[in-house]
Amino acid sequence: MARRTILFFILLIAAILLTDCAKRGMPEGGPIDSLPPVITRTTPENYSTRFDEKEIRIYFDEFIKFKDLQKQLIISPPLENQPVITPFGVAKEIRIVFEDTLKENTTYSINFGESIVDNNEDNPYDFYKYVFSTGSYIDSLAISGTIKDAKELHPEEAVTVMLYAVDDSYTDSMVYNQKPLYVTTTLKDPNLFSIENIKEGKYKLIALKDKNRNFTFDPKDDKIGFIDGFIEVPADSSSYQLTLFKEIPEFKPARPKQVSNNQIIFGYEGNADAMKIELLTAAPEDFKYTTLKDQKKDTIHYWFRPQIEKDTLQFVVRNNNALDTLILRMNNINRDSIAIKPAKTGTLNFDEDFILECTTPIAEFTKEKVSIINKDSLAIPFEYSLDSIYNRLHLSFEKQEREIYNITLLPDAIVDFFDKSHDTLNFKASTKTIADYGFLTFQTENISEYPIIVQLVAERGGEIHKEVYATEQQEFVFENINPGKYYVRIVFDQNANGVWDTGNFLKKTQPEKVVYYPTLLDIRANWSLHESFILDP
Repeated sequence: MARRTILFFILLIAAILLTDCAKRGMPEGGPIDSLPPVITRTTPENYSTRFDEKEIRIYFDEFIKFKDLQKQLIISPPLENQPVITPFGVAKEIRIVFEDTLKENTTYSINFGESIVDNNEDNPYDFYKYVFSTGSYIDSLAISGTIKDAKELHPEEAVTVMLYAVDDSYTDSMVYNQKPLYVTTTLKDPNLFSIENIKEGKYKLIALKDKNRNFTFDPKDDKIGFIDGFIEVPADSSSYQLTLFKEIPEFKPARPKQVSNNQIIFGYEGNADAMKIELLTAAPEDFKYTTLKDQKKDTIHYWFRPQIEKDTLQFVVRNNNALDTLILRMNNINRDSIAIKPAKTGTLNFDEDFILECTTPIAEFTKEKVSIINKDSLAIPFEYSLDSIYNRLHLSFEKQEREIYNITLLPDAIVDFFDKSHDTLNFKASTKTIADYGFLTFQTENISEYPIIVQLVAERGGEIHKEVYATEQQEFVFENINPGKYYVRIVFDQNANGVWDTGNFLKKTQPEKVVYYPTLLDIRANWSLHESFILDP
């Protein structure tokens, strides 16, 4: 019995030792495959001439699949109907079956971008391009250039760059409804483009941030950039620069929408600065209306009184030369009541106004019914202004460090369009210390044209925090800056209207020039920066 027990323990220890050895000796699978797939052959061969096939096959040394093929694939010249490209899953070959009749004596290129990857590790075959010609030779001319954004520091990714052949049939309107002759994208580098395998000729060079990927310009959604005039290939320039901008589309009113018995909103596209709304339906003799612009949306708020007892209302909308007649079916919807709130709560910057927003149009304001009291119960003098476009009341007063201000509005301080007012309202605002903010002085050299607008722009989101307008050489001072990272942007205000203006393709106008100071500024609390920007002459 004792001998059996000893034998049992010997066998148990041996099993444990063998298991431990097995664990330590298990293989770990070797190095991860980092190599892209390899093309073994193509039929017909790449760069074939006199191409008259309906199908192309590309063979690989391992199983491959597609990744984001629809986003990556570029066929130039574009086809009316995309070819059928397989596999839809995993295979060792790619098949391209054409459904269009190919043009005669034309060089085609099919660029897969980074869409071809191996099945196991998604290693891409970078920017594989299959080229063929239906003629006797491959067109070999090329152009290249850079892409920039008119207003932002960095251009968008995957910009489409296109060439339209300029012949007797060319018109500028072709960009809206016809595909180009040649096309490429900036998938590889958002700042650079290159179009290859071009034939000799005259072209219109255009860039699009083509959101619909239909190779045509939709001003509502797309950004566009273009070279003034035409270009010649072989290139009459070693490099071209295309500046992308978003057009302001032509004015177009949307169908009006009833919000309440006394409020209608009119949406629109384009510039509505000259928009006028006229009621055509018969209204009471004491009828009055007012309009306000929405702060966030392309919308005009139309307020009226008294209520019109009609099933439908008819309006005519005018905006410069545009004229549209619109009809609205009315329903019984309760009228909005007056409500007032601060545009911003909490801390006020030393150079900010205290702003009040009202849900109904402000008709009257009585300054004597408003008081601003500091924490020592002292009355603070103030001035006011009414923003009649956005329906905002601005209260301006001198602010002190680490102060708390109590703003009180007695009844009838604000009376709205409907002769309604509010109960007593109390608001509170506070300030920090000057040491909580940063300070920047900025000097420029080699500015050859004025006026300019120098803007302090947040790194994230591109919000303009502060700006200074200048008509001559000066030092630019930015005070009370919230700590953070900022760029300085210079706008060359060519038409001297105080704002940056975009371009227009059909009018052949480029956007106003914008230049960024190349250094990202780190603005810190209780810290002063002094920067100098020497522009290229």
